[in-house]
Amino acid sequence: MARKAETEPEAVGLFVKVSMDGAPYLRKIDLKVYKGYKEFREALDIMFKCFSLGEVSRKEGSNGCEYAIIYEDKDGDLMLVGDVPWEMFISSCKRLRIVKGYEARSLKSSQPIL
Repeated sequence: MARKAETEPEAVGLFVKVSMDGAPYLRKIDLKVYKGYKEFREALDIMFKCFSLGEVSRKEGSNGCEYAIIYEDKDGDLMLVGDVPWEMFISSCKRLRIVKGYEARSLKSSQPIL
C-alpha cells in the first residue's frame, strides 16, 4: 500500500485567494494547473472580465486596462506578479490581488495593500 502512494502523482493543489478592486467577490484558484504566467494571466482575465474590461495584466503605458497583479509572498512582502520565475512564484505566493495601476506603483508606501 505504501508503495502505491509513492508512485501516484501528487493530487494536492496550491490554492490561493484572488481579489480584484471593484469585484464584489473573491475567487480561489489552483496555481498548479497553470504552466506559466501567460496562461495564468489569461485565466484571471476570464475570471474577472466583467470588471477589468480587458487584460488585467497589460503593462503601463499601453492602451489596455490599467490593472496590475500583486501578491503577498511567504515573508509577507508585496510583489508584482512576473518579477520572479514561475516556479518561485507558485512556491511563495500566499494570496493575490488585482489592483489599479497607481496602487501597484505605490508598493513602496508603508500602507499594506492586501
